[in-house]
Amino acid sequence: MSTPIGTVPVLSRAGGHGRPAAPVRIVHLGLGNFFRAHQAWYTDHAPDADAWGIAAFTGRSAAAAEALAPQDGLYTLVTRAADGDSFEVVSSVSAVHAATDHEAWLGYWAAPETAVVTLTVTEAGYLRADDGGLDVTRDDVRADVSALGGDPRAVVATTPGRIVAGYLARRAAGAGPLAVLPCDNLPENGPALQRVVDDLIDAVDPSLAAWAEENVAFGTTMVDRITPATTDENRDAVRAALGVEDASPVPTEPFSEWVVAGRFPNGRPAWEAAGVTMVDDVLPFEQRKLWLLNGAHSLLAYAGSARGHETVADAVADPVLRRWVEDWWDEAAHHLTLPAEDVADYRRALVERFANPRIRHVLAQIAGDGSQKIGVRIVPTLRAELAAGRVPTGAARAVAAWTCHLRGLGAPVKDARADHVRALGQGSLAESVDAVLGFLGADLAADDGLRAAVLTAAEELTAGADRP
Repeated sequence: MSTPIGTVPVLSRAGGHGRPAAPVRIVHLGLGNFFRAHQAWYTDHAPDADAWGIAAFTGRSAAAAEALAPQDGLYTLVTRAADGDSFEVVSSVSAVHAATDHEAWLGYWAAPETAVVTLTVTEAGYLRADDGGLDVTRDDVRADVSALGGDPRAVVATTPGRIVAGYLARRAAGAGPLAVLPCDNLPENGPALQRVVDDLIDAVDPSLAAWAEENVAFGTTMVDRITPATTDENRDAVRAALGVEDASPVPTEPFSEWVVAGRFPNGRPAWEAAGVTMVDDVLPFEQRKLWLLNGAHSLLAYAGSARGHETVADAVADPVLRRWVEDWWDEAAHHLTLPAEDVADYRRALVERFANPRIRHVLAQIAGDGSQKIGVRIVPTLRAELAAGRVPTGAARAVAAWTCHLRGLGAPVKDARADHVRALGQGSLAESVDAVLGFLGADLAADDGLRAAVLTAAEELTAGADRP
């Protein structure tokens, strides 16, 4: 029987909610709202879902596992359309663990049944240096190298460290091949993850490289679904609609897209039957999403919060910011390879998604880790426009908005490289612009036309701050 809170039962399989737990064949790192609205939801909708349970591990905080464990991994997906909510209990997460449960992590990797490892650890979790390789100067990376060099089952702290520890456990068990599928907003996320993992292998046990080449297939993905943080309002809505207590429901939008490329040598769910697009090349879809959705999100996060807005819906309703977003989209669209009508349809859908008043996507949440995001969301278009002989005003505004953010305007700075990037905001506004462009690329800092455009946009934003 489920444990009641007052007269309302707790969501649980024992209470008759959801489906029975499926056997674990997928291991996931990053038990956050996006994973639960996206990969876990698609897996739940696959026709063979009863054969594909997920064991999900948290990132830094154990809070998600602590909330979901009493619910047997079940949670409610609250899909918030403009005209109302719909509610769905998702059953695909069969087990939840804190990141510190290292023995369980190794145990799943050592199991021949485990076929797929997925990740949502954000761009910052890849620990990449400026050249895209593993940042081996980090103390946590050095600690993982030392730990695994002394004991292949040692506790580790980083994402690359956890994956290499998993490799070592699977090789020792002779458990056979599997696929690793990163699901973060990073260009070519499969090769990006493989590179940092390979770099760590070189530092820990070079003999592992041959085993990995034979037994691990990296996939690449494009993921898209706006998923805000959970609030008490969401919990109250689930209680009223379903008559259960859910400590950790997930609010999300109706739109969802997942594009996947790669081999799965030990099998996978029939995701394509649940709406996943399986392709040979993710890049065109990835660029469309990273530049149009994520790039606009970054622009709105920094410029919108500077102009006194709190959410994406608030910001996109500001005529000034709406014009800035359209200018940015016009520039980015020049360099997309998908058909023009597809891009136009996607832009129209984004306007509707951003304006959805029932998706409370907080700008301060989006603003985090700009040092990892601006370079992949904005800079490719910026460089392409410069190469075409144009000074990109839309991209310049996005860089200017991040510069103002680092100077203390709008949302607080929360970044994996916070001390470093805050320093970029010191000095005069012109000095900050030079420092930020230098951080993004020496060639950008040397372009006088771009410097002038970014400075002009930063002055405009500063003058209009807190006055939507």
